Amino acid sequence: MLGRIITFLICGLVAVPAVMAQDTSLSTSMNVHVFPSEGQDEIQQSMDEAECFSWSEERTGTDPFELSNQAAQQAAAADQAMAQAQSAGQGSTGRAAAGGAVAGGLVGAVFGSGKNSGWKGAAAGAATGAVIGNSRKRRGQAQASQQVAEQSAQDQAVIQAQMVDFKTAFTTCMEAKDYIAKF
Repeated sequence: MLGRIITFLICGLVAVPAVMAQDTSLSTSMNVHVFPSEGQDEIQQSMDEAECFSWSEERTGTDPFELSNQAAQQAAAADQAMAQAQSAGQGSTGRAAAGGAVAGGLVGAVFGSGKNSGWKGAAAGAATGAVIGNSRKRRGQAQASQQVAEQSAQDQAVIQAQMVDFKTAFTTCMEAKDYIAKF
């Protein structure tokens, strides 16, 4: 879209960006409030916003609309990773119970008294193994969830810092063109 705006501006044609046709200015779509302080009309403001957008994009290396897309993609990826973290370790309780049953059966058979001591040891071992397996599973899920949350927060902080940098550049440019600009 910006390429089309610049093409119209270079050709000397007056172009109102597509976002203006929807009653939304470029600045408004970025949550930046711009007010003309020298009586600039909407067409002049639209052209100035397009120039400042381009300048800010070059200066920061950032496209705020692409950043918004990245933020949405990262949020979706974080949700998916969180779901995977919550399902991690499924089956570990059963494996731990089986291992406990084998160990308990051996201990019961070797050290137990009576003909069913191996089975009693296996049952006790299975119960103990299930408790230990379930505890490990919950601890692993909590650690994985915490790691996902921390990574997601770091990713969002980077995007937010880039957005602030872009908006600062944009408002600086607009203020240099005699507008009042705030975000």
